[in-house]
Amino acid sequence: MPLVHLLRHGHVHNPDKILYGRLPDFRLSETGEAMAQAVADSLVEGGNSIGRVVASPLLRAQQTAAPVAKAFSLDIVTDDRLIEAANVYQGEPVQSGPKDFMHPRHWWRLRNPWTPSWGEPYVEQRDRMWAAITDAALANPDSEAVMVSHQLPIWVARMHFEGRKFFHDPRSRECAVASLTSFEFKGGKPVAMTYSEPAAHIEVPQ
Repeated sequence: MPLVHLLRHGHVHNPDKILYGRLPDFRLSETGEAMAQAVADSLVEGGNSIGRVVASPLLRAQQTAAPVAKAFSLDIVTDDRLIEAANVYQGEPVQSGPKDFMHPRHWWRLRNPWTPSWGEPYVEQRDRMWAAITDAALANPDSEAVMVSHQLPIWVARMHFEGRKFFHDPRSRECAVASLTSFEFKGGKPVAMTYSEPAAHIEVPQ
């Protein structure tokens, strides 16, 4: 049965602590590069049969996909549907975490957490992610696919699979950098999910 792994990109070089969103030039840090290699090594050592590598067009996703593609002698297929969620805070500094966005000048942006009002609607993220995931499973029925995306779109895909409401506390997301959220398909439908962190042994800079 097809197996589709959603791989969150590795740690990003972001010394100014900017919410980088879809900004094009944010690349992996040295730690992120080591994480990407660790994922590739884990897939090889685990005997995984990877037959397709797909990535978001953003640089950090392409860089994360590169060691996996190289390990299995594959080209990277770019799929715009895997891109980061749009966010009105893109480009703004996040020095102290989400509380930076709670200033009264931002309250209008926060008026509806169920959509959410500050970014791409969850339902649109769900639709594009699951269209891409299903297409990858159908295109690669006899082996596994690795798809490199971003935390929120991956988490939205998982919440939909689990039948959960999209409104959530971002701190509750089980989607660490360089983690794998893997879906098993049967008859063209996802039937099981697993989560793993093959790069968890690599310390993330604070």
